[in-house]
Amino acid sequence: MIEVKELTKYYGDKEGRFKALDNVSVSVKDGEFIVILGASGSGKSTFLNVISGLETIDAGSVSFDGHELSKMSEKELTKFRKDNTAYIFQQYYLLPHLNVEKNVRMGADLAGTKDFSSYIEAVGLKEKAKKFPSQLSGGEQQRVAIARALAKKPKVLFLDEPTGALDEKTGRAVLDYIIKLKDKLNFTMIMVTHNENIAQTADRIIKMNSGKIVDVSENTDKKDAYEIGW
Repeated sequence: MIEVKELTKYYGDKEGRFKALDNVSVSVKDGEFIVILGASGSGKSTFLNVISGLETIDAGSVSFDGHELSKMSEKELTKFRKDNTAYIFQQYYLLPHLNVEKNVRMGADLAGTKDFSSYIEAVGLKEKAKKFPSQLSGGEQQRVAIARALAKKPKVLFLDEPTGALDEKTGRAVLDYIIKLKDKLNFTMIMVTHNENIAQTADRIIKMNSGKIVDVSENTDKKDAYEIGW
């Protein structure tokens, strides 16, 4: 379980100092799929970066199964991220000189496992395992990024606008892959998106504005990626 309590985060200094997160508190259950909604500047990406351990906090606490991130050294935090989390960005961040297989294998190597081929197959790219990123479409590159992240076997998968750069057809396919793999592998998933329709696929929706959580709601009528609007 992830416990966030009275979380505050500032950027800048002196006259330019502003509060990006303002006394935010929330809990995330193991295996839950959370979607975080909000306009640009609402704090949602900052919130994702902080709870995933990518950024530090100024006040409050973030705990994973009772282990508080702010009390970890940089070395401990790096090991924690390696052992427990994976992150998928809107940009794919694939290594251009490595083929699909080797890009995904990087994730498996971080987890100390040789089990990476199954993830390539799971995202539908078995036939393109030897292709390089430049030989793939945007949707295929995003699926490689997903496979690489999942090959780490994370307990929690963080996603920042994973379909934001994709067209509707590709975006639906990528979302469908992610949700099906999440249900199969039972990891926790926290996704930031501008697309309010995607929230219909989640267990719970968190809405943010001006660095605060303004609403948390349960989704009583979950839909799959092909049932929602876009």
